[in-house]
Amino acid sequence: MGTVSKGLSLLGYFSRYRSEIGLSEMTRLSGMNKATVYRLLTELAEQGFVEQIGTGREYRLGPVFPRLAALREAAVPTREVAQKVLSGLCERTGETAHMSIRQGTTLSVVSFSYSALHGTRVTMEDAEQIAFHSTSSGHAVLAFSPPTFVDEILSGPLEKKTEQTETNPEIIRERLQEAARTCIAESVSGHEMDVHSHACPVFDARQGCYGAVAVAAPVARMTPDLQNTIRTEVLRSSLELTRLLGGFVPDTFKSKASELLGEPA
Repeated sequence: MGTVSKGLSLLGYFSRYRSEIGLSEMTRLSGMNKATVYRLLTELAEQGFVEQIGTGREYRLGPVFPRLAALREAAVPTREVAQKVLSGLCERTGETAHMSIRQGTTLSVVSFSYSALHGTRVTMEDAEQIAFHSTSSGHAVLAFSPPTFVDEILSGPLEKKTEQTETNPEIIRERLQEAARTCIAESVSGHEMDVHSHACPVFDARQGCYGAVAVAAPVARMTPDLQNTIRTEVLRSSLELTRLLGGFVPDTFKSKASELLGEPA
């Protein structure tokens, strides 16, 4: 591993739950000798990648990151990144794939992709707003959101979009618990009749859930094999989108997702 790679690898030890790391702790985490870690952190600090704070002189991520994040968003907007991932997800599942982001008490669709395999498919609209309580995307976001936000959503009026829309807050909470346990939310005819959808959360740089990626298919086409494929691929796309958009997956989600995908954590 080269000097640059060694230095950048140290940045990977910072997380939402470990935002400040001392020299000794970084040495332990990295497995490098203390002198090397000190030299690398000093060079990173000179370039603004880390900074020292407090009486203990712990390190945290530096001021260069907000600027780089802004440049990244300007150069590669969320919609463009999402579209590439959704096109691949759509191709692998043969069904409609879409991504939505949280805006207040609704979700707004930012990008979607259609498969050419079927004449009958689930359709979307640009900037379409979808409800939290009646969609798999909404459940995926709520399952990984703070309890206060969940309470706010479920305490308000819950519109019955179809005859199968669940509006009982307690039953919805049970479904959210299942989504949190499996990393995948599911909805059948909750938002639109005869539509079966699966969704996973997308996380931001603070490991907060700010959106979801989903696949929606007609109920009549949802065979067990297709369902297994969708569950696997939408979970992979969740991890990919989080990474490409500069987010960080919470450790608990990453561990469970790796287990479900049969991959190393």
